[in-house]
Amino acid sequence: MWPTLRILGVGAAGAVAALALHVPAPFLTGPALFSSLAALAGLRGTIPDRLRDGCFVLIGAGMGAGVTPEALATAAQWPLTLVILALALMVIFLGGARLMRALFGMDRMSALLTATPGHLSFVLSLTTETRADLPRVTMIQTLRVLSLTLAVPFLAPLLTDRPLPALAPVSSVMPLPHLALVLALSAAAGLVFQRLRVPAALLLGGMAVSAVGHAASLTEGAVTSWLSVPSFVVMGTLIGTRFSGITPGMVGEALGAASLLTGFAALVSLAGAALVAHLFGLPVVTALIAFAPGGLETMLAMSVLLDANPAFVAAHHVFRLLFLTVVLPVVVARARR
Repeated sequence: MWPTLRILGVGAAGAVAALALHVPAPFLTGPALFSSLAALAGLRGTIPDRLRDGCFVLIGAGMGAGVTPEALATAAQWPLTLVILALALMVIFLGGARLMRALFGMDRMSALLTATPGHLSFVLSLTTETRADLPRVTMIQTLRVLSLTLAVPFLAPLLTDRPLPALAPVSSVMPLPHLALVLALSAAAGLVFQRLRVPAALLLGGMAVSAVGHAASLTEGAVTSWLSVPSFVVMGTLIGTRFSGITPGMVGEALGAASLLTGFAALVSLAGAALVAHLFGLPVVTALIAFAPGGLETMLAMSVLLDANPAFVAAHHVFRLLFLTVVLPVVVARARR
């Protein structure tokens, strides 16, 4: 019990520090950074499976809350831009995996999970259920996310005279009776998915139930912060625990791989955004924020600050998460053969 409480304390300290520094997605990146450094320094700690599984259900329910009728209606207005986004995602995904295998000697499964453009919590849950190189995938994905999110506060002043907020605004939260029902049904769906050997079963169960409820207007609002924040802190801390036994040489290699993937994804996203802006007469800034494979909260906050049509940006980032949720398990299942 003490090692678990100790490492969770480290993760909580990371969340507080990241929040104080106005780092986007602080409750994931802060704990990931602090617990990673602690693991590299020799601190040992584990997250109990039941606590991890409960957090997966909660985070999945939070992801599904973004699938609102408004987001679906907005997405329906730009079907061709979503097709271009899907093609860009596949280029980043499959092209990045080839780069990881060719330049860093990764096995097929590890390369695919490492090159996934976003959806960190989903990738992490998949990594724990496959034979992928857990420390390596986690390290590179974490560094990729950190490089994207930590760069935003430094880039924002170049684009606007207002600071970028650490957290996206939340207009409403799910009523507690609705939340309790969603979580109960999510856990049941997750257990069914586990029986069917669906990857990341509990996360997908939470997302599926919540998405259906929100899309059908049966409920509305996000998961309350007193549940969602601790869940992300646990998830970020779990990322850091994967760094036990990592050597400085492995960290150096991960930095190189993460830099390569980030640069490759940025170039592909820029090309896709430029094409969409040219074909549909959209501002380049709007298209670029919609196509950038960064955190949903960060990109939505950026769109509000830069007057970049938040509805368009939100629809495309929700589509990106849904697309990866469908495609990634299929690709992983084929890679297992």
